[in-house]
Amino acid sequence: MKVIPQAISDVLVLEPRVLADERGFFFESFNQSVFEASTGLRRSFVQDNHSRSARGVLRGLHYQVAQAQGKLVRVCAGEIFDVAVDLRRTSPTFGKWVGAILSAENKRQLWIPEGFAHGFLALSDAAEVLYKATDYYAPRHERCIRWDDPALAIAWPCEQAPLLSAKDRNGALLADAETC
Repeated sequence: MKVIPQAISDVLVLEPRVLADERGFFFESFNQSVFEASTGLRRSFVQDNHSRSARGVLRGLHYQVAQAQGKLVRVCAGEIFDVAVDLRRTSPTFGKWVGAILSAENKRQLWIPEGFAHGFLALSDAAEVLYKATDYYAPRHERCIRWDDPALAIAWPCEQAPLLSAKDRNGALLADAETC
């Protein structure tokens, strides 16, 4: 597994070793010992999630103030622009974001540590996203920051207004948000 550091050092792009030939391909999408050896991280994953989104759907920016979730995100169909925002008040990168293109074609994964908000924009006609989480979903602890908060200035690759859930339309600005 190749580890590609990002502008925020705790966020990592992981590129698996892919075995491909005329029949197709094979790769390990997750191996605990390889993950630990490659990243130096010891995490237990307790929940797997799977979502499907149409082109232009933006999900996020979601996080939990208690039971914070680290996430290992990958795409099994289509393509997304995936974003992590640092919400750790004591971090020198608080309020900064990084983004990466994840697709079924590039097979890359994004490691988003605990204390970060997460969101993505579906760039293909349909995108199926799988992610492993280090803690359980806890609705009472879930919060949402606006995808278009000017303080974050995320460079979403949108040609038009994204499709949002009611929760995402009503997200808080970072300045008003409860953070980690």
